[in-house]
Amino acid sequence: MKTGIPGIVVEMRPIFFARRGLGRTLAALILASGFASAEPQHGIAMYGEPALPPDFVSLPYANPRAPKGGRIVTGEVGGFDSLNPHILKGRVPWQLRFLAYESLMGRNWDEPFSLYGLLAESVETGPARDWVEFTLRPEARFSDGSPVTAEDVLWSFETLGTIGHRRYADAWEKIATAEALDDRRVRFTFNTPDRELPLILGLRPILKKAQWEGRDFTASGLDVIPISTAPYVIDDFEPGRFVSLRRDPDYWGRDLPFRRGTHNFDEIRMEFFGDATAMAEAFKAGVISAIRETSAAKWDSNYDFPAMREGKMVKSVIPHQRPSGLQGLVMNTRRPAFSDWRVRDALIHAFNFEFINQTLTGGAEPRITSYFSNSVLGMRAGPAEGRVRELLEPFADTLLPGALEGYALPVSDGRPANRKNLRLAFKRLEEAGWRVARDGVLRNAQGTPFSFEILLNQGATEHQQIVDLYLDALTRLGIAPRVTMIDNAQYQERTRGYDFDMAFYARGASLSPGNEQRFYWGREGVTQPGTPNWMGMDSPAAEALIDRLLNSTTQEDFTAAARALDRVLAAGRYVIPIWHAPVSRIAHDARLKYPDRIPIYGDWIGFQPDVWWYEEK
Repeated sequence: MKTGIPGIVVEMRPIFFARRGLGRTLAALILASGFASAEPQHGIAMYGEPALPPDFVSLPYANPRAPKGGRIVTGEVGGFDSLNPHILKGRVPWQLRFLAYESLMGRNWDEPFSLYGLLAESVETGPARDWVEFTLRPEARFSDGSPVTAEDVLWSFETLGTIGHRRYADAWEKIATAEALDDRRVRFTFNTPDRELPLILGLRPILKKAQWEGRDFTASGLDVIPISTAPYVIDDFEPGRFVSLRRDPDYWGRDLPFRRGTHNFDEIRMEFFGDATAMAEAFKAGVISAIRETSAAKWDSNYDFPAMREGKMVKSVIPHQRPSGLQGLVMNTRRPAFSDWRVRDALIHAFNFEFINQTLTGGAEPRITSYFSNSVLGMRAGPAEGRVRELLEPFADTLLPGALEGYALPVSDGRPANRKNLRLAFKRLEEAGWRVARDGVLRNAQGTPFSFEILLNQGATEHQQIVDLYLDALTRLGIAPRVTMIDNAQYQERTRGYDFDMAFYARGASLSPGNEQRFYWGREGVTQPGTPNWMGMDSPAAEALIDRLLNSTTQEDFTAAARALDRVLAAGRYVIPIWHAPVSRIAHDARLKYPDRIPIYGDWIGFQPDVWWYEEK
């Protein structure tokens, strides 16, 4: 690979690490050429300027006067066999990725996508965002007291991007050069237009290079606890049972405005349970001190127990403004049974949402209508218009019906029979070559019965209830699926390798979709294991729209691209969506408090336990 600077051409390896003299020479040449017209800033936003000024006191939803001390105990269904969340191998408590590691910059969850200096005191990028430079804080330290250096940053980026979890690979492949200008400054130059890359790199976790010398990073499990710079360190654990995080009294960044009023508990303990029922009982017994309830019906009926009546436990409802994301039964298009969109459409029609929702939630929850529903980024009803249509029309020949014309989920009358939608389901199946034979079984022209497996996690009782109600409709279509319930470890292993026909799927969404969308829906995920592309979609339109998301220069163009992508995803008919909650429901120990100001993302990353605190009174 070659990099060009006016008057000089330097031959380079795929990733070039410049040090000291050469680094300063290159930097000087770049400055002389006029490429670096920007100045270091305290923060960066995806669009416009960051909302918080350089002298901000704290994050807007943090309480800078929150007391330190106490502990919070949360519950999780399943287990774990690794403490390294940055590799594909193993099952890791998901919270470790966010609580036990730090990045160059930190996110303000009260803005769609803005970052502020954390390990880095400043960020600098050009007008085209084709490069970014971070300057490390001189006081930044790992938990063992050693300083964070540019070498640690470069090693972390390369290691995560080449042998780490698949989520890190896409951004790494877009880096043409990675340079250490000195011990505190690192610079990345990109080979692909992508205006989100400076922010994505700002969120990469930073690890200590020296810890991993002579060790296999990809094989780490429970024998190595990665050293990081975070406010919490892993204090104790028992495989599959619990992990305890202890607040580091020597944490280097405790006085930063970005950290003021956050990470207030002395201990964060995560307890693991075999199923949701056991976890709920543990909460009632006071074993865990906070639990999220996803069922509106259970929220109203299952929390009348002594500790709640006595005021020792309380219920909090946390609103949010984020997109619904997606939850439901995903169909794996890698399997012949689901490769035809008409079959997927039939199975969506057979799902009697109104009846199931009324039965399980009392009809309290609204349906998820698309991947970005409940937000400004969600597709609008009716035919595509204006800029959205302009973005979709070049791919008209590859789009499924509804993407341009308008797509909406079927609605039933709420009765168990669901006759109208079942008639439409039969019609779609016949169009796809399937008919009910004399024996009452749905078969193709060769006489092969339509059969598939529904894979469920045995600890997810609500998902099992949904499928139980769905089976009745499938039986009337002449379909008798096999329902397989397996433990959490097996479920993760099979879904990670796309070894399923239909499974329960959940994927959150942000107000600033970007590079992660390619990880979610990109064509590499059709064959590459470990991505969220469980459905196996391969869409040229989606690929192009993700590129547009990454390179839009205005909020209007970005919103149009998101709405167009939403249409492509929804019209693909990959998932049978269920409901979402426009609020989060948290039952918790009355001594656990949170600020009055709620971020726009609500109960999300960065909320509990990050800005909560313990108060005895």
